[in-house]
Amino acid sequence: MSHRVSLGTEPPPRRLPEWVRVRPASGPGHHDLKARVRELGLHTVCESASCPNIGECWNRRTLTVMIGGNVCTRSCGFCDVATGRPAPLDPDEPRHVAELLAGLDLTYAVLTSVDRDDLPDGGAAHWAATIRALRAAAPSMGIEVLIPDFHARAEHLDVVIEARPDVLAHNLETVARLQRTVRPQASYERSLGAIAHAAKRGMLTKSSLMLGLGEDLDEVRQALRDLRDHGCRVLTLGQYLRPSRQHLPVQHFWEPAVFEELGCLARALGFEEVASAPLVRSSYKADELASRL
Repeated sequence: MSHRVSLGTEPPPRRLPEWVRVRPASGPGHHDLKARVRELGLHTVCESASCPNIGECWNRRTLTVMIGGNVCTRSCGFCDVATGRPAPLDPDEPRHVAELLAGLDLTYAVLTSVDRDDLPDGGAAHWAATIRALRAAAPSMGIEVLIPDFHARAEHLDVVIEARPDVLAHNLETVARLQRTVRPQASYERSLGAIAHAAKRGMLTKSSLMLGLGEDLDEVRQALRDLRDHGCRVLTLGQYLRPSRQHLPVQHFWEPAVFEELGCLARALGFEEVASAPLVRSSYKADELASRL
């Protein structure tokens, strides 16, 4: 394994390992879906966060719609979504999201959003309206929501929970020691609190970690234990890939065997479904994970 350097230093330039190389997005399914998203004026995390799996997923006609606009109030060091002052919420967005996803004849959909700390409820009511619109348009569709932490405020989390998505996901992203550097406006404890609250309300809970930001494996193992202790039932683990030179550098490329080892540990800890591989992302093949539960 290559040597890990301290977070904040710049690793020497090098070629990406073969296990994290992907082909450019292409194919008729990809182009058709892109046109439909543009037509409705929607945003996807696939594009806004520069996901490496966009070609594969869009050709499978699966995507993660990002609601609440495409400008985030937080400045996480790993994320390619723009930071700034968001525009007002679009009241037609719930209907447009439902129209897009119902029109794709999907069995499962994933919704996420930017953080909207500018709003009194963090956007919780907009979340609920979108879930309900999608339920009305496609009653048999499974709905997974990848939500912000809402500052772990129960009254805001409950607005989303009471709209009854099938899976509620919130990403821990990294180990406790690196939280302030990686996502300065969030906190490890707050994220665990949001997951625990959703689990106590009976939700099927899910979370994700990125590896390669400077963590060691003992810290990852502790994060997995903390997630299970707070009621998380589904886990994804993937390699962090730097979107640009303005983002945090990759400190280490963990080999596929490490992801396999961590996946085995997660199952031993009691996670009911686990996806652990370098190119796994929090919503990657979410429909397949959910269908096995």
